[in-house]
Amino acid sequence: MTVQHFTPKGMLQPVPYHHVAVGTGAKHVHVSGQIARQADGTPVAPDDLAGQVAQALRNTAIGLDGAGASFADVLRLTFYVTRWSPGKIGDFMAGVEAVAEEIGLRLPMPPASLIGVEYLFEADVLVEVEATALLD
Repeated sequence: MTVQHFTPKGMLQPVPYHHVAVGTGAKHVHVSGQIARQADGTPVAPDDLAGQVAQALRNTAIGLDGAGASFADVLRLTFYVTRWSPGKIGDFMAGVEAVAEEIGLRLPMPPASLIGVEYLFEADVLVEVEATALLD
C-alpha cells in the first residue's frame, strides 16, 4: 500500500495538513469518531481542548492498529470541535503536536477537515476524530 501526501504549488500554504492524498491499495479502514475517553469510559482532560485532541488521536491510533494500519496509512482525518472559533486553533494544534510523535502522526497531517459543531453526544466532549486509511 502506498499513501502519498502533498500540497501542490498554488494551494493555500502553510496549513497544518497536506491538501491531497493519493492512495493505492485494496483494504479500506474507517475509524469511527474517537473522543477523549479511556477504554472503560472514563473522561480524559475535561474542559481541556488540547488534552482531548491528544487523547482522541491516541484512541484513533488504537483503532488503526487494531486493523493493522497506522497513521502512515491514513488518507484523511476529520475533526469535529464543539463551539469552534478561530481563537481555539492554538489549543487544537497543541494537542496534535503533543501526541504526534507518540502515535506516529507525521506533520503536516494528512488531508484534514476541522468542522465546528454546537455540541457532540455528551456535554463534556469537546472533540471527535475520524480517520480513513488504505491498506494493501
